[in-house]
Amino acid sequence: MNIEATLQKMSIMKLGGMANALRNIIDKGLIKDLSVNEVLTHLVDSEYDDRYNKKLARLISEARFRFNSDISMITYSKTRNLDKDSILALSDGNWIKKGENILITGSTGTGKSFVASAIGNNSCSNGYKVIYINALKFFSDMKLAKNDGSYGKCLSKIIRNDLVILDDFGLYPMDNLSSMILLEILEDRYDRKSIIICSQFPVKTWFELIPDKTYADAICDRIIHKSVKIELGGPSMRKEKIKS
Repeated sequence: MNIEATLQKMSIMKLGGMANALRNIIDKGLIKDLSVNEVLTHLVDSEYDDRYNKKLARLISEARFRFNSDISMITYSKTRNLDKDSILALSDGNWIKKGENILITGSTGTGKSFVASAIGNNSCSNGYKVIYINALKFFSDMKLAKNDGSYGKCLSKIIRNDLVILDDFGLYPMDNLSSMILLEILEDRYDRKSIIICSQFPVKTWFELIPDKTYADAICDRIIHKSVKIELGGPSMRKEKIKS
């Protein structure tokens, strides 16, 4: 058996995980102690894990999360009004399959972005394509895209994701163009794909954040329908971190 030739063929076929596993068991002298079935199982498992890890790393990199957080890092307490079971119930990603939304509200520093990033990271682990965007920068960039002719391309880049996370919604004034852009995204995703929206303002006040009430009606109807609401409370997590 020409091992080097086999490893070279694996490399050509882009079976890097399998090749590394085979070289490893040969270098450690384990191959003589394993059955053909055990070797084959080990090679296939190694290739699967290698591809999964590479895909996960790519999804997380492309998502550009604000925080490198995951669900296991979230602090749960009654003070924060954050229930562990409720968050864990989201970990299987079924809510994304159903096209449901998550609305995270709370005062500055209560951890909205951290929780959203954690849920987004978990969604990547489930194989979903996610993008994290800041509302101010996003609407500013999209307005520029309207002027330079790249709007359609930029919009497609956003809406092709399984999950969009929009942070700091309502923190900056929503003019009619921003409202139209948001409505286009929501219309495309309605009942098919999901969005997480983080805001300092309670959901019941979102209608007032949008000046044009026709847009306000349409946007709020699409956001709030089929949504899970997480209303964070308690003191600023940033201040608590400084104290500790």
